Amino acid sequence: MIDYAKLTQALGDLDEDAVFEQLDLITKEENVDSEAAVKACQDGLAIVGKRFESNEYFVGDLIYSGDLMSDAFARLKPFIAGDISGKLGKLVFCTVKDDLHDIGKNIVKCMFETAGFEVIDLGIDVAPETIIAALKESKAKILGLSGVLTLAIESMKKTVEALNAEGMRDDIKVIIGGAPVTAEYCELVGADAWSINAAESVEICRKWAEEVYQ
Repeated sequence: MIDYAKLTQALGDLDEDAVFEQLDLITKEENVDSEAAVKACQDGLAIVGKRFESNEYFVGDLIYSGDLMSDAFARLKPFIAGDISGKLGKLVFCTVKDDLHDIGKNIVKCMFETAGFEVIDLGIDVAPETIIAALKESKAKILGLSGVLTLAIESMKKTVEALNAEGMRDDIKVIIGGAPVTAEYCELVGADAWSINAAESVEICRKWAEEVYQ
């Protein structure tokens, strides 16, 4: 029986060999429990975040953990997705202006893609006008805004205000996520939903896709 706690601990320890040793065991199972593996990786990343906050890890460790997480997801992706890319519709996604963090965004992006979304990833530090242009060009009806810093909340708010100014707000579903996000901030921003859990974010957007793309 697979011990997913070992994968969590390996990723938290930034032990690349141990991470891929556990992934090898998981992906050799007859019925791969990709959801449990993804959750274990997310929990490992949470350990990294706590160690960074306590000054046990540094910026270089954060960057390395992001690379390690991306490699882990690449290993798991064939067992999650199959050939479903883009079947749920388009989704514009980014880290908002004045925030340069992308580790969490990249994790959620991978999960959106494996769930069947075509993700238009605008990257980090993205201004409202860039987001508006991408929504118009892609005709996407779902927008995901990510941020780790508290000041990202103001950028999210300005983005929603820009949607209103363009007369687009009623046609776009907006979800916000990241460390500072709460229900109160969601209301302040004017978003439709919020989440700090990747799997929950995907489920929310999956339900929206059934409404706006069907």
